[in-house]
Amino acid sequence: MLITDTGVPERFIDTDEWGGEVMLRLDDGWCAALDRDSMMCTIYEKRPLICREFEMGAPECIEERKGIATAYR
Repeated sequence: MLITDTGVPERFIDTDEWGGEVMLRLDDGWCAALDRDSMMCTIYEKRPLICREFEMGAPECIEERKGIATAYR
């Protein structure tokens, strides 16, 4: 959920079922701001707070990615 204004471009923002702003996810569950070739964030400097709190490769990050992969199988 986007809870602070970091300048995320509108094309990467979606609205959840409760009306909150969230990062847009593609049909397969991956973040729309992710470059699939490099596996790097295309809006890194403007990424939302939740993304800043997850250190890449940290256990929490890995668990979140597993959850996304499982949910969209």
